[in-house]
Amino acid sequence: MPAHPHMSPEEVAEEFGVSLATVYKWRTQRTGPPGFRVGRHVRYRRGDVDAWVASQLAADRSGAA
Repeated sequence: MPAHPHMSPEEVAEEFGVSLATVYKWRTQRTGPPGFRVGRHVRYRRGDVDAWVASQLAADRSGAA
């Protein structure tokens, strides 16, 4: 596990090669990894991001959209 288990929206965007706007769109539409607020900041737990990736892989492999 990384030393810092929480990711910023910028780190999530960089990891997936998408824009920051896309990460925020995923959050508002609840289609991306679950995030949480710390004051006015949004953070993502690394484990939740990994679980979201696994669910995306499973859906892709099963032919689900």
